[in-house]
Amino acid sequence: MSCILKNKHKTDQTTIGMPSFSVSMLLLILSLLSFLSLNSEAAPEYRIHFCSNRTTFTPNSTYQSNFNRLLSFLTSNSTRESGFYNTTVGQTPETTVDGLFFCRGDLTPDECRDCVSTATKEIVEQYCPVEKVAVIWYRECVLRYSNKSFVSTMVQTPSVSRYNIHNITNSSRFTQLLGTSMNDIETKASNAPSGTQKFATTEANFSELQTLYSIVQCDPLISSFDCKTCLAIVVGNLPGCCAGKLGANVMNPSCFVRYEIYPFYRVQAPSPIPLPPPPKGKKGNKTRISIIIIVPSVIAMMLIISICIFITVRKPKDNFETLEEIKNVESLQFDFGTIRAATNNFSDENKLGKGGFGIVYKGRLSNGQEIAVKRLSRNSQQGDLEFKNEVLLVAKLQHRNLVRLHGFCLEGNERLLIYEFVPNRSLDYYIFDPMNRAHINWERRYKIIRGIARGLLYLHEDSRLRIIHRDLKSSNILLDAEMNPKIADFGMARMFVLDQTEGSTNRIVGTYGYMAPEYAMFGQFSVKSDVFSFGVLLLEVLSGQKITHFHDGENTEYLLSYAWKNWREETTSKFIDPTLRGSPIPEMMRCIKIGLLCVQENVSDRPSMTSVVLMLNGNLDPIPTPTQPASFKQSNIVSSTIVQYHTSSSVTNNEASITELYPR
Repeated sequence: MSCILKNKHKTDQTTIGMPSFSVSMLLLILSLLSFLSLNSEAAPEYRIHFCSNRTTFTPNSTYQSNFNRLLSFLTSNSTRESGFYNTTVGQTPETTVDGLFFCRGDLTPDECRDCVSTATKEIVEQYCPVEKVAVIWYRECVLRYSNKSFVSTMVQTPSVSRYNIHNITNSSRFTQLLGTSMNDIETKASNAPSGTQKFATTEANFSELQTLYSIVQCDPLISSFDCKTCLAIVVGNLPGCCAGKLGANVMNPSCFVRYEIYPFYRVQAPSPIPLPPPPKGKKGNKTRISIIIIVPSVIAMMLIISICIFITVRKPKDNFETLEEIKNVESLQFDFGTIRAATNNFSDENKLGKGGFGIVYKGRLSNGQEIAVKRLSRNSQQGDLEFKNEVLLVAKLQHRNLVRLHGFCLEGNERLLIYEFVPNRSLDYYIFDPMNRAHINWERRYKIIRGIARGLLYLHEDSRLRIIHRDLKSSNILLDAEMNPKIADFGMARMFVLDQTEGSTNRIVGTYGYMAPEYAMFGQFSVKSDVFSFGVLLLEVLSGQKITHFHDGENTEYLLSYAWKNWREETTSKFIDPTLRGSPIPEMMRCIKIGLLCVQENVSDRPSMTSVVLMLNGNLDPIPTPTQPASFKQSNIVSSTIVQYHTSSSVTNNEASITELYPR
């Protein structure tokens, strides 16, 4: 049986990317697919993790030996009927490690074992290799461990939210129904008998064709009161993160809540309705034979149809994996001939510069509007992905300190991005050139610093989506006619839901020197990775020196360590660009301090961009005292000084945006 299905995008978000079947058929199919997936073997589904780099252990130490034993004990006890287990390993406070897991309440012991085994393996191999404190969430289980005792203690942080990007219709009624459902199962879960799973589910009819499925669960070892409190907190987060969404999941280490409009857990089937006894005689035999033949045939047909539909409409892993999504932004699409004419057939005279993924040209549309056109290289391995990423991200962003995307062109092998034209080039053209930086005084630099901070704050906190840029550097800051900064180049950016603050990847992209150490070494990125890059950028603006080419007389030194040394020795005048002499010292001193706060080694010690903006505006006083920046080593490659993090990866071009695949 062949399956031919065509995707047709709708304006209704609940049907984007779905075939144009009737709603009732679609919901029936989704429910059947969910039922099939819940009753078939599948690998545990990773959600997110957190680990603190404040406390790490030494490889081959007694602590690691105890840590390995703990993970082994958790795995070997993962088939308990109770679905949870905790233990402590170690004899002294310095070498003791606590750990626990709890599996979703509807899982079988074998499914629980699979999740815990996966978690104990992946947490060490991929996410938190030497950290003493960690928590990892899967759809099926939660695993935690720490060097401090936490058993029977409710923990509210970190808190993570995820949601379906599509909106529900009749949101007011849906919200009311969701609230009633949550109140019901909060009470059921928190009142569960001691020693059993604090787990509850409920189903509620939202419409004739839609059912709301909800689940809550607590760490079984916390008290009923703490369970109810924990659930009240995570349920209370739903309106802020996920109002009107088709599905959402809010998690902290001690409890979680999730709802969807399809069954994602084992729904208890209603009791089967007994069939009446067949009538006697040949007619009864014929009826029974017909049932025996027809029922399996219908079931087989439904399975085949469902598999075909599932293969066609299943959601890709990355939000930007299909070109169909770009075609949704029809209002932004330009004709290739229009852009070719605007750039004089992409002539060399119109070339503005060249980046990691192609050449940028200046153009003029027929109405006289000036534009900048980024033409992606045809042989760029990541070209398609970066193109799709940048279009879908930047089209949603509107801020005076972000470069504005006018549109795009997608025709054959041509992929073009059309931006507003920013006449004064990029920030690096001014601050690193001995002649040009003399024309950019402190007043302008301070204005640029604050503008970049406001743009980054918008990306992190105020836009419709949380955006982590991942490649913030001086060459990606463009300056308009009034020297206002505009953050550009979102090809590397990552999109998060509003309450999600971190993630990990095995595809490291960015520019060495600007990359935070936890990202460069382990692929762990967060809003604080961008804060680190901002700190580097701020110190470059103050010193007029490049992070990767800084020289102190005849000596080569890393810019951050030089800034730190002068800060501690109270000789910051040596660090500041000589062309800024006579400028307001208090403002420059404040900026050096803020820059050093941003590049601290511990991620949690770095300020948020909200705090940075407040400090830059003088609204947060006193400013905290910074600690030593992240440690680095230097090596000479191809006669140029390149700053490398302590990692085995090699780099051959310190200026290009890079992609390095790290073993995970």
